[in-house]
Amino acid sequence: MDIKQKASLFAIASAFILAASKFFVGQLSGSMAVASSGLDSLLDVFMSAMNFWAIRTAAQPPDQFHQYGHGKAENLAAVFQSVVIIFTGSWIIYQAGQKYFLEAAIRYSRLDLGVMVLSLVFSFFISRVLGRVGRKTESSALQADALHYTSDLYSNSAAILAIIITHYTGRMAFDLLFAAVVGLIILFSALQILKSGLFGLMDTRIPEPLERQILDILGQLSFPYAGYHKLRTRLSGNRKYLDFHLFICRKLNIDEAHAHTEKMEDKISEQIPNTDVLIHTEPCPYTCELTDLTCCVKKIEIGISKGRV
Repeated sequence: MDIKQKASLFAIASAFILAASKFFVGQLSGSMAVASSGLDSLLDVFMSAMNFWAIRTAAQPPDQFHQYGHGKAENLAAVFQSVVIIFTGSWIIYQAGQKYFLEAAIRYSRLDLGVMVLSLVFSFFISRVLGRVGRKTESSALQADALHYTSDLYSNSAAILAIIITHYTGRMAFDLLFAAVVGLIILFSALQILKSGLFGLMDTRIPEPLERQILDILGQLSFPYAGYHKLRTRLSGNRKYLDFHLFICRKLNIDEAHAHTEKMEDKISEQIPNTDVLIHTEPCPYTCELTDLTCCVKKIEIGISKGRV
């Protein structure tokens, strides 16, 4: 079991404990703010379980039917989760409004505040762990999960404020108001996850900083490399795909050109992990001598740097 799967299992276990605690306490007091936060934690269990499945699936090697691998399983899981979460956030807002008009009674206990403070601490710790592992492994599923746990920090803080204000003012409207706020936070978090998942499914280009890193590598080309064009990139889970046409001096034979192309593929893969590089080799469009000093491309570059071209 790799580090991504361990992080996902840790999140599942922690979220389940929090969800059970909040539901139990929320049922005792009748607090919609605590109960809605418990439902949010139950969603965390569902999301982390989906991510665990997606991470395990994405780690499988290419097969006969998935020749590019299973990386999009992470993006698919993110989209499915976000749709479910959108409906749940809407349900929380609806229930808060319904309880307001029914004027349901709320009887807080010390457990309400305690369980929400504990949830705040747990959410902070879980989001940090998932965020760190997600960035390290470039897992879109874990980063989406970390984003949702980060939103829990705001929803748990809102529930704590609701408990304190409602306890001292005796006005139930504050509890329901903060429950609605939790619902809105859930909706906002779901839309961000949906956006991230759709970008992966639609073969969106890799992040701009990584593209700049690739362009820097290609910009340092020296003889017998003679330039490139038709650069394309896309994401699939934590896997990056890159292809372009590479110009190589036309006087090299096919074995030499192939060796230089493989060298370039290895250089990019080494500097940017989890990258699948495909290079199409083309002969340089210029005709010149087979040296670094007489290369037409080098002369053009020198002329541009000196302002002659």
